[in-house]
Amino acid sequence: MHWRSCRSPRSSSRSRPKSTENLPVPRWRVRMPPGGETPPFGPSGENKAMTAPIPLWEFVDVSKAYPGVLANDRVCIKLLAGSIHGLLGENGCGKSTLIKTLSGVQQPDSGQILFNGQPVVISDPQAARQLGIATVFQEFSIVPTLSVGENIFLGNMPRSRFGVIDWKKVHADSAAVLAELEVDIPTEAITGSLSVGEQQLVEIAKAVAMDARMIILDEPTAALGEDEIERLHGLLRKMRDRGVAILYVSHRLDEVERIVDEVTILRNGRVVRASGETKINVSEIVSAMVGEDIAEHYPKERNATQEVVFEARGLATNAGVTDVSFTLHRGEVLGLGGVLGSGRTEIARALFGTDDLTAGEVRLNGRKVKFRAETDAIRAGLALVPENRKFDGLFFNFRASGNITAASLGGLARFGVLDLKAEEKGTRDLIRDLEISSQAEEKTVNFLSGGNQQKIVIARWLFSDAQVLILDEPTQGIDIGAKIAVYKLINKLTRAGKSIILISSDHDELLAMSDRIAIVQHGAIKRTVNAAELSHDDLVRASADPIDHNHRHPEEALA
Repeated sequence: MHWRSCRSPRSSSRSRPKSTENLPVPRWRVRMPPGGETPPFGPSGENKAMTAPIPLWEFVDVSKAYPGVLANDRVCIKLLAGSIHGLLGENGCGKSTLIKTLSGVQQPDSGQILFNGQPVVISDPQAARQLGIATVFQEFSIVPTLSVGENIFLGNMPRSRFGVIDWKKVHADSAAVLAELEVDIPTEAITGSLSVGEQQLVEIAKAVAMDARMIILDEPTAALGEDEIERLHGLLRKMRDRGVAILYVSHRLDEVERIVDEVTILRNGRVVRASGETKINVSEIVSAMVGEDIAEHYPKERNATQEVVFEARGLATNAGVTDVSFTLHRGEVLGLGGVLGSGRTEIARALFGTDDLTAGEVRLNGRKVKFRAETDAIRAGLALVPENRKFDGLFFNFRASGNITAASLGGLARFGVLDLKAEEKGTRDLIRDLEISSQAEEKTVNFLSGGNQQKIVIARWLFSDAQVLILDEPTQGIDIGAKIAVYKLINKLTRAGKSIILISSDHDELLAMSDRIAIVQHGAIKRTVNAAELSHDDLVRASADPIDHNHRHPEEALA
């Protein structure tokens, strides 16, 4: 590992002219001559355009340690005004620690933070906001019982000249921010009633409303659909062109390739690629992140057979499912494709017995079944890995063993008392086989990475010997290494004859890992097509456009 000088100028790997209007200090490191005009060349004759710009924010040899862990090890990063800077790395590499430091949540143990070239101390989040920093954390900070407008201006409510909150202005200004984002959400809506994706957009709107000079986005698109991502990226480009510095953290490397101007890559708390040292393409980024070449990002196996194991006929619910029919074959991965709010998660809830059916029927292994509750579905051999593992999928005060056995406690009880030794023995092999961190046997799951948490949720259903698994956004918010581990686990499941319904907003993932894809619109499955016959553009268009019944589509491959 070669340590770099934080002071060595680096150019962006995608340089473009940046707006310097209203910057608080001159952009170029040149001396102003008498009369105040900027000379065209520096003292050594170099063109001023070739001189490195002063970073808006800079980390200089910043280190931060926790008990037993050096989270950041002499990290150097330069963040330029008018640039979208990608901060990348696997879970546990130190990204979150850096974000917390720049947001004023915690202080570094050593090193300096520079603002416009001057050392500053960001003592707390309020100090960060006063310096023009807005942070959209991966974990939502909204208050679910407040309205959208109240959340957007929480802590900064517009007030009348008498000092009382101007509610008319709160809703007018929040509506203007949402309009800029092209988001159609009523400002009076209670935020807790919104979908996860809509709540994510409210979080982003809060940062936009601050009119910040520096915006930090931690996994901003994890819960967004393709259309919402494109709208967000368009807004970020506008903000960049106005001179805003943007720090962008995401595990969705295909979108990173489209949106960022430069990247810094961390591994084990250290900078392994500084800005300008890595081409912005997925292969090179992945190699730098994991320290080795990854030959196949989507290691798909084709294990589907002709045997139908699960079937839905004309399903409907009061939660928005209107007309759902499909067949699922042994060893198959059936993807559900659709835009945010199309009804994919609602279909999963209907299949699992969470929402009551108002019409239709479900057949398992050729027999009609009725799930009055989730427990009926579990006993029948169904499993659901929910979209939001933190709220719906895990017990954070339990270790891995308690989470893995949560759906199968009856088989571990003796005379009504849980046999803890049997629980530990029964889960140890799963933890090893799924390559879950060994810390999971000793620590509660809140101390584990997102990838390990997701594998623990899946391990629960392997322990229960489920035959049909519904995976709702299984790789949301986890790094590339953990994603590949989940993909390999999907292959292992289908190889063993289990069947999977896969819901994913990552279209590349859905296309690569599915055998067939059912197109969902307005709570209904409109058609099912062979995944191999769809392109990314085909899937986006099919998910969003009205069905053209005069246009021929690929037939079901396994029908």
